[in-house]
Amino acid sequence: MARVFAVSGASGFVGDALCEALSARGDRVLRLVRGTAQREDERAWTPGQVAGPELLADVDVVVHLAGAPISVRWTPTARAAILGSRVDGTRTLAAAVAARDGATRLISTSAVGYFGDTGDAVVDERTPSGAGFAAEVCRAWEAEALKAGPGTAIVRVGLVLAPHGGVLKQLLPVFRAGAGGRTGPGTQWMPWISLDDLVAVYLFAADHPALRGPLIACAPSPVRNADFSAALGRALRRPALLPSPAFALKLAFGDMARELLLGGQRAQPAALERAGFAWRDTNLDATLQRLLA
Repeated sequence: MARVFAVSGASGFVGDALCEALSARGDRVLRLVRGTAQREDERAWTPGQVAGPELLADVDVVVHLAGAPISVRWTPTARAAILGSRVDGTRTLAAAVAARDGATRLISTSAVGYFGDTGDAVVDERTPSGAGFAAEVCRAWEAEALKAGPGTAIVRVGLVLAPHGGVLKQLLPVFRAGAGGRTGPGTQWMPWISLDDLVAVYLFAADHPALRGPLIACAPSPVRNADFSAALGRALRRPALLPSPAFALKLAFGDMARELLLGGQRAQPAALERAGFAWRDTNLDATLQRLLA
């Protein structure tokens, strides 16, 4: 049976792909927009403000994707925007979902940054949160989402692979120019997921209401940064021999470089595996070849 989905962050590259997939299978999609709704498939909302009952009227599932970009230098202003955009928006939607008294379910977003830099330790949904600003943001973000009710699912997203967004959009110009290579030591783990599989995770979570709490959304085959760089070079038929020195990254990006570029998580999607989710992309070389063909 077709359902009604409300999606925040619908104009982002993940949101756009999700909305397209929902529409293709016959669900109705309402895009949550700031300001004034201009189209029939839009509803206006203001993160941080109490939403009226009309926001989620007749909505079965809310998928919350919105948040300020995190891959920037973490100045005090940027930190406030990163944290505030996630906490305020999630608080608003969680309260609106809770007011629906079980008629609407929330699927919110978080990130594998919840764990901090885990080194070589394998982590899954049972692993406690780690240290650092990214972990702090994820903890606050998830705490707000859980106020929506016990049926809430939280998708902890890894590094999303698509040629038009995410990490590849940033790396492709450098690697295509033959100037790519490992980041810092290259030993840090990269929990990656293709955009196709990430969209499938959101659909799977929506279709399985028994899936609650955190869900790690990454392929079950994380790789080290040096191996990722080599695979990307192979896919583009370009050398990948020029490393980005750790000291230069720290100088340019400060704590963001230390946590997001030089740190990593050897994350395993245990909850999705137990639930029977089937990945399309588990081999990095094959995935990059497909995406960049």
